[in-house]
Amino acid sequence: MQQLIQQQEQKKGVFFALAAFIMWGIAPVYFKQIAHIDSFEILAQRIIWSVLFLVFISVVSRQLHKTIAVFKQPKQLAVLALSACLLGFNWGLFIWSVNNNHMLEASLGYYINPLINVLMGYLFLSERLRKRQGLAVVLALTGVAIQIISFGSVPAIALSLAVSFACYGLLHKKTHVESIPGLLVEALVLLPFAILYWIYMEPSATSDMTQNPLSTNLMLLSAGIVTTLPLLCFTAAAKRLQYTTLGFIQYIGPSLMFILAVQFYDEPLELKDYITFGFIWLALIVFSWDSLRHQLKQTKETRHA
Repeated sequence: MQQLIQQQEQKKGVFFALAAFIMWGIAPVYFKQIAHIDSFEILAQRIIWSVLFLVFISVVSRQLHKTIAVFKQPKQLAVLALSACLLGFNWGLFIWSVNNNHMLEASLGYYINPLINVLMGYLFLSERLRKRQGLAVVLALTGVAIQIISFGSVPAIALSLAVSFACYGLLHKKTHVESIPGLLVEALVLLPFAILYWIYMEPSATSDMTQNPLSTNLMLLSAGIVTTLPLLCFTAAAKRLQYTTLGFIQYIGPSLMFILAVQFYDEPLELKDYITFGFIWLALIVFSWDSLRHQLKQTKETRHA
């Protein structure tokens, strides 16, 4: 009976994980629809409507008291304030990169991210690197180094997205706040800046929502859902699936971005891109193979224990 329940939970976990990473992978389609709006204006709207949507979710799930409790813990609040800055930077850069035809480099950033996470764990959390993990990190760094040295091109967007999100995850390792309350606190930290920007920004064709077409306003209002819904699915998946399984499914997101960039938005693949992506994909194969072997070994040891 217990095994049947566990299998059902795993199936739910796979569903939630697929939903999360597919939504993240096709998110650029949404942002392309509002590419005529300034990226900072979209970011401000994204923050404001995310707060409202998260408050609604917190009330429905009866977690609002957990958010209030965080504001009574100065150390936790300070960490979340710093992570909020990283999240705001990551959100803004992603929007800008998609709407300025740098989707390929954004996808590269999210391919690199798991490897940066491993490196961060080694540098700051005293986590040991297995040999194949170390090889994967070296392969990824080699691909980036070749692009910088041979082509004089720094994949700044990819590295900024990967490192900012890895640092965001690292900070969350230092907190004991659940996902929804934590994200709401972060959105609330960013909210004053979003409101100030909205008030004092130079008026644009879309800044006065009373003058916008209904379709434009609906797209802007959807920013909160586009931001929050995949994260809620990811949280539900993370509770039900092993890290290895989640790691494999994670690559759906950047893969969909890559396909969208090349096949639908005509972003050119240059020689430097082939080389860098080649090394990153090879690194991910090594990394995934190591994760799978390690998980199978642990399962076998548990059964014989």
